[in-house]
Amino acid sequence: MNTYLFVYDLMQFCGHSWIFTNMIIRFMSFGKDSLADTFYSIGLVMRLCQLLSILEILHILIGIDKSRLFPRFLQITERIIVLFVVINSQEEVQGKYIVCVLFFLWNLLDVVRYTYNMLARMEIHYLPLTWLNFSLCIPLYPLSVLAKAFAICVSLPYFESFGTYSIELPFPFAFSIYFPYVLKMYLLVLFIGMCFIIQNLFSERKAHLGTGNVKKKRS
Repeated sequence: MNTYLFVYDLMQFCGHSWIFTNMIIRFMSFGKDSLADTFYSIGLVMRLCQLLSILEILHILIGIDKSRLFPRFLQITERIIVLFVVINSQEEVQGKYIVCVLFFLWNLLDVVRYTYNMLARMEIHYLPLTWLNFSLCIPLYPLSVLAKAFAICVSLPYFESFGTYSIELPFPFAFSIYFPYVLKMYLLVLFIGMCFIIQNLFSERKAHLGTGNVKKKRS
C-alpha cells in the first residue's frame, strides 16, 4: 500500500508540476496574453488531476491514509464543483483571469503537498519542506476560496442567461430548480467550510510543527 500511495503521489506531483511550470513559462513568454487561454492550454490535465484526487477519499475510507475524512472531502468537492460545474460548463468563464489565479493557487499548494507526501512515504522528513507544507496552506487556502467565490460570481450572469442546469418540471409537479440560486447558497457553504478547514489546517500544523516535534526532527 505504501508503494501504491507513493506512485499515486508521484503521478499527482508530475501532473501539477507540469501545469505549474507550463503556466510560469507561458506567462514569461507571452505576458498577460497567456492568462486568457489558461484553461484551453492546461484544462485537460487539470481536470484529470482533480478527478484522480477523488481516490484520496477512498484511501481514507479504506484506512490506508490516516488523514481526516471530512476536511479532505470538503476540499476535493469544492474543486470538483468549481472546476466541472462552474468553469467547464461556461465557455465564457474559461477565458477570465480568475481561472488563471485559481489554477496557480491550486497547483502551488499541490506541488508542495505531493512533494512532502512522496518523501514522507520514504520516511524522509525534511524540516523546511515540512514547515512549508503545513504553513503555506494557511494563507493560500483562504485566497483560493475567495478565488472560487469570485469565479462563481462571475459565472452567475451566464447561468442566468443560458439557463444551464436550471430545471422546471411540468405539471403536476410544478417544481423548478433555478441554478443561480443554488450557486448563491453554495457560496455560503463554501465560506462555512473554509472556517472548518482552516481550523483543521492549524491543528495539523500544530501536530507536525509543535516544539517537541521540531526538536525531535532536528535531533
